[in-house]
Amino acid sequence: MKRNVLIIGAGGVAHVAAHKCAQNNILLGDIHIASRTLAKCQAIIASIKEKGNQRSSGVLKAHQLDAMDVEATKALIRSTNSQIVLNLGSPFLNMSVMTACIETGAAYLDTAIHEDPDKVCESPPWYANHEWKRRDACRKAGVTAILGVGFDPGVVNAYGRFAMDAWFDEVESIDIIDINAGSHGRYFATNFDPEINFREFTSTVWSWENGRWKASSMFEHKKEWDLPVVGKSTAYLTGHDELHSMSKNLGVPNIRFWMGFGDHYINVFTVLNKLGLLSEKPVRTAEGQEVIPLKVVKAVLPDPASLAPTYTGKTCIGDLLEGTKDGKPRQVLVYNVCDHKECYEEVGSQAISYTAGVPAVAAAMLIADGIWDVRKMVNVEELDPKPFIELMNRMGLVTRVRDAKGDRVLDPYKESPEEARLDRQIVNAPAI
Repeated sequence: MKRNVLIIGAGGVAHVAAHKCAQNNILLGDIHIASRTLAKCQAIIASIKEKGNQRSSGVLKAHQLDAMDVEATKALIRSTNSQIVLNLGSPFLNMSVMTACIETGAAYLDTAIHEDPDKVCESPPWYANHEWKRRDACRKAGVTAILGVGFDPGVVNAYGRFAMDAWFDEVESIDIIDINAGSHGRYFATNFDPEINFREFTSTVWSWENGRWKASSMFEHKKEWDLPVVGKSTAYLTGHDELHSMSKNLGVPNIRFWMGFGDHYINVFTVLNKLGLLSEKPVRTAEGQEVIPLKVVKAVLPDPASLAPTYTGKTCIGDLLEGTKDGKPRQVLVYNVCDHKECYEEVGSQAISYTAGVPAVAAAMLIADGIWDVRKMVNVEELDPKPFIELMNRMGLVTRVRDAKGDRVLDPYKESPEEARLDRQIVNAPAI
């Protein structure tokens, strides 16, 4: 069954998602892209046509929208007959867009946790502060809402769920490791929205340790990891979205998130932070103008989408699980490696946006085909990970596993006890 898609947002992740929806519009139908800036949506459509990524005929249309306006968003969902909404704009939009979906019956997906512009690093678990308060409303409306279905959060949640089911009797720890070994050639830039990027790192670092929340400071704890392809890299313990649902849903006593940072990034970040330039609180200049320092920094930094043409190198993101099977200790790494240059050649994007955008479209396809259309609110680890991993393998994000048997591409149906493959439209219509 075709289900028309509305993509909200026109940044790097939305750019990738629009290309991938166009590649798979045999299943997804009409594709609409909406943002406050119409020209950005039109530029994405032009990019899709330039790359020849629209597989079959159908609507591909740009719209101007302030997604904070619930009534306007509802009207656009209805006028475009969109059954699936990919909320890929700022995390400040989540609750407004979700409300519009609940009230129109459209499925809702996002890739990051909701943020209140006036609050940085709320008390854990973060999902309980906003999204989970709407679970009953989603269930009553019969609306599918899949939260955090980018890569991290998203794919790493599925990796944890799959690995626990397939290879362990008991899991003691999950370390999620995110290393970007690429180079964009700029003096300083962030790989996604600078405002959201910096807000992640200017307050308390929450990790899940021994079944409870532990508070640390940013850059307080670091560790060297030796990962496939990217090699040895230093990563720092960082607070992140997926910990706040996985800690509740998986029953694992230790779940941590580690992100790679170079010395240059840390030095520049530290100077900006010490000077107060990463503050979200307004200040008044000598001329009497009121400005928000963080927004000024965002305005002078490169647009993350502009990094793509010259980006080289690879990313490696995955879950390292440790536990026991049949009474014996076991360690398994489930991961993906993504190449910046290859992403640019396919969809005109760098790998950070690609790894977030592809999973969101894979999830939309699983909803369209009925496999993940659960008609309630869920986080990714609450869903069957096998069709998700298999579909992403065919869409450009190949999952690999490294354990005592060696290093191999993960076929989720061969590795798990379930032998039968899904006989669905989604499997019969190969994705790109």
